[in-house]
Amino acid sequence: MTKEEAESGRDDMVIDGDEKANAVPEGFDANYLRIYYGKLFPHADMFKWMSYGNDGKHPACDRSYIGRREFSFTLENDIYIRFQSFNSVTELENSIKEKCPFKIDIGPVYSVDPAKRHAYAQGGGDNVFTPVERELVFDIDITDYDDVRYCCTGADVCLECWPLMTIAIKVIDTALRDDFGFNHILWVYSGRRGVHCWVCDGKARRLTNEQRAAIADYFRVYKGNENSHKKISLPGPVLHPFLARSYTEVLKGFFEAKMLPNQNLLSCQERYEKILEMIPDASVASELRGRWQENKRASMSKDDINLVRWEQLKSVLQSGKQKTQGLRRCVEEVVFSFTYPRLDMEVSKHMNHLLKAPFCVHPKTGRVCVPIDPNNCDEFDPTTVPTLSQLVKELNRGGLRQDAENEWDGTSLGESVKFFRTSFLQPLLKSCKEEIESSYNAKLQQSKNTLNW
Repeated sequence: MTKEEAESGRDDMVIDGDEKANAVPEGFDANYLRIYYGKLFPHADMFKWMSYGNDGKHPACDRSYIGRREFSFTLENDIYIRFQSFNSVTELENSIKEKCPFKIDIGPVYSVDPAKRHAYAQGGGDNVFTPVERELVFDIDITDYDDVRYCCTGADVCLECWPLMTIAIKVIDTALRDDFGFNHILWVYSGRRGVHCWVCDGKARRLTNEQRAAIADYFRVYKGNENSHKKISLPGPVLHPFLARSYTEVLKGFFEAKMLPNQNLLSCQERYEKILEMIPDASVASELRGRWQENKRASMSKDDINLVRWEQLKSVLQSGKQKTQGLRRCVEEVVFSFTYPRLDMEVSKHMNHLLKAPFCVHPKTGRVCVPIDPNNCDEFDPTTVPTLSQLVKELNRGGLRQDAENEWDGTSLGESVKFFRTSFLQPLLKSCKEEIESSYNAKLQQSKNTLNW
């Protein structure tokens, strides 16, 4: 690794996540990773995705497109190699196999080849080095929910708190499709504690930073800081249609059926005080507190104490005598506070943010970053995602066939690769080719009209 490559890692761009690759857990090592990259990683599919149809033979294809995309490798011992570019799938595959990166990040498409960026002026001229295209991306991390989950903290995740990620997928995916009209959306498990979203429509890739910030702000409901009792801000006499739909179709049912009982949100004073603090009327909060402290025998009831107290809270806040709009809205704010997606806004706002590539292997867990089907996200179980050691064992059982092209068919990774291809990549490439053809025909017609004039 050259000095230039090492220093380039300190450029102005941000790499997703802050997890270090120092500690190699049992089941993860460079030798296993080499086998994975050699036999299972879908190099060709990744290259086709990043080419967006420009690797075809159509005269309108932009031959320089894929060569202007940045790839970043994180090698063992946190050695970063930034601003790499590849002009063919063979170049990409050979580089991955040779360097065996612990993580692969994908950046934007630049105005010029990022590997040759120093040859161009950084501040002016026609060939200025600047990002010109990038998928609209979202990053959701379970650690941002630590104040509302009691089963785990930090990077730990279990089947009690993972549904928070499922809810985030449902809310964001529906809005991206129904409210913004995007179609080509890829959800990916981060390999440990969250999910990533790639919106790949042409109009999404060409959004400016200002437009990306506007979309990110569309999803924003959190205000204040950790010391604020009221983190949610739901302005206006009625909820925005997007928020109302999210509340009635997803959040309310999940909160009452799963979140309340699974996290025992109202089971003891330490926990229910967090909810009572969100009630703007101190006398109402005091009334509920007194009722719950006196009626501890309700815990002996057959009914779940969390659900009993939640119904009491709703009854008090939404009763006719509570004229204040804020009190009636308080029930919705509690639900939003505990269940609404918590996005890393900076990731979505800026075109120059790097994000971990699908099908990487997480160095802490050894799990593959597999796609998630948003239509069946309730069925996704992070504890059953294939691990590196598991895949190597499956390859060994099947025999390392040197002539096989699709080794993953005989492993637990097979379904993930098939889903990526059939549900995401193929429809995307079809759309890209149609867009290239349409643009080409429009330019031809424009030229004819000019000549005729």
